[in-house]
Amino acid sequence: MGIVLAILLFGFIVFFHELGHFLLAKKNKIDVDEFAVGMGPALFQKTYKGTRYSIRLLPIGGYCAMGEDEEATDSPNNFNNKSVWARISVIAAGPVFNFILAWIFSVILIFMIGYDQPVIGSVDEGYPAAEVGLQEGDRVVQIGDKNIHIYREISAYLQFHPDEDVVLTYERDGEQHTVTLTPKMDEELGYERIGLASSGNTKANLLTAFQYGTYEVKYWIEVTLDSLRMLVTGQIGVDQLSGPVGIVDVVDETYQQSRSYGAYVVVAQMLYLAILLSANLGVMNLLPLPALDGGRLVFLFVEAVRKKRVPPEKEGYVHFAGIVLLMLLMVVVMYNDIQRVFF
Repeated sequence: MGIVLAILLFGFIVFFHELGHFLLAKKNKIDVDEFAVGMGPALFQKTYKGTRYSIRLLPIGGYCAMGEDEEATDSPNNFNNKSVWARISVIAAGPVFNFILAWIFSVILIFMIGYDQPVIGSVDEGYPAAEVGLQEGDRVVQIGDKNIHIYREISAYLQFHPDEDVVLTYERDGEQHTVTLTPKMDEELGYERIGLASSGNTKANLLTAFQYGTYEVKYWIEVTLDSLRMLVTGQIGVDQLSGPVGIVDVVDETYQQSRSYGAYVVVAQMLYLAILLSANLGVMNLLPLPALDGGRLVFLFVEAVRKKRVPPEKEGYVHFAGIVLLMLLMVVVMYNDIQRVFF
């Protein structure tokens, strides 16, 4: 069951991404050859107003075929005959819809389980937080130059800034105070800590669910960007990347661990993973790499500045090279996933 949930979950997130492209294409009166739910052989097809709508065999996403990789035709509604800003909006819509979906899921999850305010629940003796006088009930408002809205941002900051002193600003009785802490290694857990614990979740109403849903999406976008930064700087290796096989394994393991607690917990855990995956997919697709939406946007912004389109054949060569490199990376990532999961 966990594997089925993983396929459906990831498939829906990819489908929603393609839906963004489709809706903005229609908004800009761009010809859409086909909008498909799923991949592989067609189970059902119907043509309506020039677009073929398909349901395909494999529930792993979908696609929106707009002819963006083809030469412009005589049709005024051809993708490549539209203004550069119309095309930018269509390409950017996919990742933006991923962020919207992550926000929707976040609002639902927070309404279900509450939100984690950055309020200190306890302070461990023998650690820097106790030494500088932090107390239960203090509210952390800033670490370094980063404003803090949810408690997990504190842990994430420490994770992505190892071996650094922590400049922390907290609020007590309406007044703000700033302290500097040097994280201390917890020999039992195997990582550095400053000795704080969360006060737990606070029940949300609809307004706070909207507010903290935004903070939740922001948190996962920043975690993804920080992870990419550490990958580029060599602080983490390619062997730590995970792909479809690893995602399926994580979803299946999460399902197996949570199902004994009932459907409510399973739904909450799946929503949590969906937020992570959707925000991650949105960020990854905006990277300025060939074959990704971000790579296409680079060419479109160049066109907007030059007032002249980059020759399609040259752009095609770049995207083809990008696809080859991405496929090679996927092979490496899949090999790492298989090694971790099965050996």
